[in-house]
Amino acid sequence: MESIERIAIVGTGPAGMIAALCLARAGHSVRLIGPEVDRNDPRTTALMQPSLSTLGKVGLRYPIEEAGAPLRIMRIADGTSRLLRSPAVSFYASDIGETAFGYNIPNATLNGILEDALADQPLIRRSTAKVNRYSATEDSVRIRLDDGEGIDCRLVVGADGRKSAARRAAGIRQEPAPLPQSALVLSFRHVVSHDFTSTEIHTESGPFTQVPLPDEHMSSLVWVVSPHTAKKLLETDNDTLARQIEQRMQSLLGEVSVEGPRAAFPLTTALPPRFAAKRIALIGEAAHVFPPIGAQGLNLAVRDVADLAAVLPGPDGDPGSLAALNAYNRARRSDITLRSAAVRSLNRSLLSAMLPAQFARAVGLDTLRRIGPLRDFFMREGMAPGSGFRAIRREVREGLREQIDRYRPRSHQPENRRYSHD
Repeated sequence: MESIERIAIVGTGPAGMIAALCLARAGHSVRLIGPEVDRNDPRTTALMQPSLSTLGKVGLRYPIEEAGAPLRIMRIADGTSRLLRSPAVSFYASDIGETAFGYNIPNATLNGILEDALADQPLIRRSTAKVNRYSATEDSVRIRLDDGEGIDCRLVVGADGRKSAARRAAGIRQEPAPLPQSALVLSFRHVVSHDFTSTEIHTESGPFTQVPLPDEHMSSLVWVVSPHTAKKLLETDNDTLARQIEQRMQSLLGEVSVEGPRAAFPLTTALPPRFAAKRIALIGEAAHVFPPIGAQGLNLAVRDVADLAAVLPGPDGDPGSLAALNAYNRARRSDITLRSAAVRSLNRSLLSAMLPAQFARAVGLDTLRRIGPLRDFFMREGMAPGSGFRAIRREVREGLREQIDRYRPRSHQPENRRYSHD
């Protein structure tokens, strides 16, 4: 069986489903290829305001906010025993005019919302078969599925994860760098309300990040440790693990109890030299892999999708043209490179026992704590690249306008004068 599609998206994780929904909204017919959606993923995802704005365009902002927990305060604390320790610093969404930085939602719930939305979009066709082979030519990409179907596509969007076969088919080489870390993920109950505050505690092995869930006495946890420690924590009984979590948090949330499944994932970093070639565009972890620091993962993937949708021609144009792929590469290069460098630098500073690294991290966080405008800039840039600079330009314009208004001569009507003759 043979078929022709304008756009095929390979991968049914959140990034692939969001790409299908956004491209369909732009009028593109899409074939979404991948296994059944995982509705049992134990992890959670913090979607920041720019990502929610993008999802709002496909009608999903309200259901995600309803099912998630608002992130109103984000706190960074130093839990290391190093010689130079960073001061604690808190970031308030209200300081930059937001009710929340974003919303934290269980992946299982998010996947369900996205899959339900797919079923309501007539421009999206689903295939649960596996891609066996890609054949890229100048005019199209031929995909061969394991059910025997062959699909000719003008553009393939690779959303198939860090071991992406689509990336290999595009001829884009990537050398993943394994990190000496694994991420333990789980959910836990606590006596004290989290007050919709997320706390990232820096440790010698990486960040220990508590993120609020909709129940004010439930939080998700991403605990970055060595692979050996992760294995031990997976095998630890719930009561013992709960005591370790409470101790690490210095009883900030009171007594703790572990609930639900737990899992551990090895960490790597990877950044290819390009994000598109040979009529194949990469998004999500097919294009970039980061440690779980600063909620970059899916938020970066949503920006991939938004930039891809913006550079593609209309439904009558060629979505896989060289011009479109080059525009996508240019659009994503700066954002991905800068985010990758920032995350790697922070992660290395946590792992390093060298005093210069400790000094740089301590001074940087203390500067943010002390200088409000700089802290506001950092918060805005953390949510969306360029938003901090736009806010500065806006404030400068408003300040100049106030100065001009202050010194502008008041207009008045000519006075009626009575002249008398001597």
